[in-house]
Amino acid sequence: MDELIQRLVANVGIDKATAEKAVGIILGFLKKEGPPERVQALIDGLPGAEALIQSQAGDGGMFAMGGIMGVGTKLMGAGLSMGQVQAVTKEVIGFTREKVGDDAVGEIVAAIPGLSQFV
Repeated sequence: MDELIQRLVANVGIDKATAEKAVGIILGFLKKEGPPERVQALIDGLPGAEALIQSQAGDGGMFAMGGIMGVGTKLMGAGLSMGQVQAVTKEVIGFTREKVGDDAVGEIVAAIPGLSQFV
């Protein structure tokens, strides 16, 4: 995960702590909303992913909402602008495509309503 975090710091211009939080939020969202077997294979292919997901578990707050709007709200709550949310999401999806394959990631993205517009 260090490689992905460094890419986010370099390409999006966010600090390491924010990058780690954002990745945990995004992967947690995929785990909750995506096809379980596909997402688990993705997580298993990214060493350190589960730890980042767990670090963000239960960080929804009293007004937590689900779906694509909920993850966007969480990412903005982590200090990202809307442009940074889109840039981080594209980087995370791009990185996962490199690591676990285009087909697997494509199936996950296709299965989650609204996600394709961000990647």
